[in-house]
Formats: sequence, C-alpha cells, structure tokens
Amino acid sequence: MNGILIIDKPTDFTSFDVVAVVRKSLHEKKTGHTGTLDPMATGVLPILLGSAAKAQVYLPDTDKEYICSFQFGLATDTLDITGKILNECPSNITTNQIEEILPQFRGDIMQTPPMYSAVSKNGVRLYELARKGIEVEREPRPVTISKLELLDFDESTQSGKLQIACSKGTYIRVICDDIGKTLNNLCTMTALRRVKACGFDESEAVPLQKVRELGENGILPYIKPVESLFTHLNEINITDKQAFRFSNGGNLALSRLKGISDSTNGTLYRVYNNHAFIGLGSVNAQLNELAFEKKF
Repeated sequence: MNGILIIDKPTDFTSFDVVAVVRKSLHEKKTGHTGTLDPMATGVLPILLGSAAKAQVYLPDTDKEYICSFQFGLATDTLDITGKILNECPSNITTNQIEEILPQFRGDIMQTPPMYSAVSKNGVRLYELARKGIEVEREPRPVTISKLELLDFDESTQSGKLQIACSKGTYIRVICDDIGKTLNNLCTMTALRRVKACGFDESEAVPLQKVRELGENGILPYIKPVESLFTHLNEINITDKQAFRFSNGGNLALSRLKGISDSTNGTLYRVYNNHAFIGLGSVNAQLNELAFEKKF
C-alpha cells in the first residue's frame, strides 16, 4: 500500500501513537509521519505509507497553519494548559491592545525555544532538563510568521483565538507567551489545531477512529498518490526507452527531454511515463543531464 493518508489527529495521542494505529489497521510496516504534533494538539497529520515513506527528505518546508486558543492571566511551566500553573494575575487586556502588538510577531522573527521542547542542549533534550527542574540558556532561532490574525477575543473571559501560518520549527505556545509578556501580562496556550500541512488541509483529513473502523480495504479511497506530495515541482514526461533507463538508475540527457523549463543545478522534477509517476529527477548542470534521484 503506497500513498499518503491525511489523518485528523485526536487529542492525547502522540504522532507516533497515530503511526502505530495506522500501521496496525492497514497492515503496512513502512509507515511514517511528516511532522510531529504535541499530544494536546489536533488536526492535520500526513502519514506516509509504503514507498511514500521515502519521500520525507524531499518534502518542502512549507508553511504550516494553526488555530490556537489562549488565556491571559495564567502562566504554566510548559507554556500551555497541560503544564503546572506557575503564576496567575488579574487581566484586563483589550482587543485593540492585542491588535496593536501583533505586527511585532509577523514576518521573520527570532524565537527562543521553550524548556519543554525536543531541542537538544549539549546532547540532552531540553524537556529532560525541565523535568528535573533545570533551566538553561537557549539561543533564539529565526522563524517566519507569514500569517498572524486575531480570530476572536472575549474581553470578559480574557480568552481568544489566533490563526497562525508559520515556518517549520515555530512554537505556537511561545508566541502566546511572548504576546503576554509584550502586554505586561501572562498568557498560556489552551488549545491547538493544525489546519494545514505539506499542502494538505483539514478538509482532506480522516479521523483516526475511521481508519480503525474501515481497515485496510475500506480506507483505500482516502489514500492520496505519492506524487501529490510534489505538486510544487514541475513535471516532465519521458519515452518508454527513457523510462526503462531512468527506472534503473540511469541519467537522461537534458537535450533529449521535453519540458525542462529550469536547468539550474539541483532543480527537481516529477518524472512520468505515459502519465504514470515514476519518481524524481534532479538537474546535473555540469553533465547537462537529468540525474536519477528517487524511484517511488
């Protein structure tokens, strides 16, 4: 079974838990995911099945999009509602105050990873240190916030929702915490849902329970072809003879290929024969060839 299954991850499941359920339900040993979601988070989790598992290293660093809920006047050790409450304070933040400071968090910004994260410090995961009550200095990292909008805010409860599109490695709970600090208050993330990832959105996602119920044969209509991961790449169609050579790891002369629009070294192409997806090829500008990259 080869392809991509977009799972709507339920809360309290790790990404590895989801992989285990899919592997067991579909009897597919080669199963992986494209990006970790914390147990409290829900939403889009693309699962790679069979030969699609080989595609992970080629996936673009596309923006992921989230809807997060937050609460002012509250701080926890994990920066989200699952953590231990460290502090509480009165809060009278207004909608206008939030809107005024949001531009500070849009675009290319620096973000400090939280202590409860999988980032390593001297070979040790930060969350391992955090569980021992140890806090260490962390280096800020560049991230890109391409969208940050306030969807809703209730001034009476001091709670609201944000829509955030961001680059890989962005911590949404840190954004909430930083917003609180900027407003001289406390702010904790109370819920998180990923609505887009790897070019797929939540409308395409299948509930994990449905995978369990339908099983191997019933879920087939929901499995997307491997090439759907590479729609951002240009495609070329090759002849039967070229396909035979390419499928066996052979390179193809660019001068004999139709549809090469970019011959920049390293440019990837989706390669088809009679409209059937074969795999990926990359331009070798020095040899003026399309080099075999990966067969799926």
